Amino acid sequence: MDIRCRNKRWITCLYAIPLACGLGAFAPEVHSQNATSQRATQSTSPGAAAVMNHELSGRVRAALHADPYFYDRHVDVTVEGDAVVLRGIVFDDWDLRGALRIARKAAGNRPVVDNLSIEQGGR
Repeated sequence: MDIRCRNKRWITCLYAIPLACGLGAFAPEVHSQNATSQRATQSTSPGAAAVMNHELSGRVRAALHADPYFYDRHVDVTVEGDAVVLRGIVFDDWDLRGALRIARKAAGNRPVVDNLSIEQGGR
């Protein structure tokens, strides 16, 4: 009985070690990507930053428009500072959550600010 318990622990260790190594190798890569994107944002000129912000707002706007379940006609997207800002109206809580989910996915590592209000009554 004692040998069986040791074998089970050994097998568990064989599965746990690669998992731990895989997560350990992934974390520094993510950190280095964030540092690289921060350096790129800090070193750009004001004109280049404005172009990047315009492209980002266009990308978020296109993602909202492309979603077949979200009505985007009443939502405005702007980039202020480092954040993507959503303004306008949605028609229920489901649309509000959908807009935030879509915008966060399209914005990447930029924060998304919710300035949307819920208008009862439908389209």
